[in-house]
Amino acid sequence: MSMADENWMRRALQLAAQAEAAGEVPVGAVIVKNDALVAEGFNQPIGANDATAHAEIVALRRAGEALGNYRLVDTTLYVTLEPCAMCVGAMIHARVSKVVFGTSDPRTGALGGAFDLLQAGNHNHRFEVVSGVLADNSREMLQNFFRARRKR
Repeated sequence: MSMADENWMRRALQLAAQAEAAGEVPVGAVIVKNDALVAEGFNQPIGANDATAHAEIVALRRAGEALGNYRLVDTTLYVTLEPCAMCVGAMIHARVSKVVFGTSDPRTGALGGAFDLLQAGNHNHRFEVVSGVLADNSREMLQNFFRARRKR
């Protein structure tokens, strides 16, 4: 884990806090190219009335707009929670080079938590995966969020 990975993950955690403040599940995502911010996003399916408005998808859409291309070659996507199958599929199609995530998701994580979509073998693109970057911070934020919701 590099210092750059930790720094970008801290930004993703700040975005996750914005999602939480909006009543969304606290997940944040950042896309970087050549150590420069390209785009960012946070969970907003409730506010947007859009099941696809996961932090990663929001960031991917914004990165495509910023770079003028849906192919995000040589980019790294940082996200606080292990991506789901929808998000991993979008990352494959976008040709993201590396995905760095915080905490694993044993229920819906598609990079090893529940299953590993990259191991399907039929994809024409694979990306590097780094897990566990500031995992305790991400896990704690999610646990506190769901604990508070159960108390309502």
